[in-house]
Amino acid sequence: MGSSSYDVLRKQARTLENDIDLKLVAFSKIGAGSGGSSGIGNSNISNSSADTSPLLGDHVFDSLSEEIEQMLEKLSTLNESMSDLPATGAAAMHTLQRHREILHGYRQEFNKICANHTVRIEREELLRGSGLTTSGSPSISGLSRREMYMKETGHLSSASHLVNDQINIAIETRDNLHAQRQAFKRLQTRFNDISNRFPLISSLIQRINIKKRRDSLILGAVVALCVILLLIYAFN
Repeated sequence: MGSSSYDVLRKQARTLENDIDLKLVAFSKIGAGSGGSSGIGNSNISNSSADTSPLLGDHVFDSLSEEIEQMLEKLSTLNESMSDLPATGAAAMHTLQRHREILHGYRQEFNKICANHTVRIEREELLRGSGLTTSGSPSISGLSRREMYMKETGHLSSASHLVNDQINIAIETRDNLHAQRQAFKRLQTRFNDISNRFPLISSLIQRINIKKRRDSLILGAVVALCVILLLIYAFN
């Protein structure tokens, strides 16, 4: 009874693994944007429909993603059910280990396809936002690139003119500051000359005052002598 249940579960696991493998192939094509068979009923996804109807392609991708997730969960449940059965030998253990490895590989492939699809969508949105699209014709794409390059060239030229203007203003400011510096140097030189001359003038004034005092004393002495002589002459 246990061997019969194990064989049934193993057949179901193999069938489910084959279905998952086919789904992953279609899932990879849709995720890469190349179209192909989706594996859902009898519906087919072609390159033209993926290009002209990106929303439909995203819807198919999401639907197939959910279906594969459910199938992976079902396969995981089958593997757990087989592991719960009594071991019937080394071959059965090896087979169970092989089923687990296959499930692990399918999960890695599924996650890789989802990650690549997300990166592709983000890149397309970025290109669409910058005016460049990967689905347009070469002439339109080239024209868009030329327009973008011309705009960038215009921006660079304007920026270059602004930088040149700023450099000219800086040069004029430097020249003005240099002229002011020279003027301040001349003023400082004059102030130094005046400050150096002040002690000489003060010394000259002091000498003049001393000479005036000396002359006053001499004049006073002469006047006094004359008065004395007049008095002597008057009384004699």
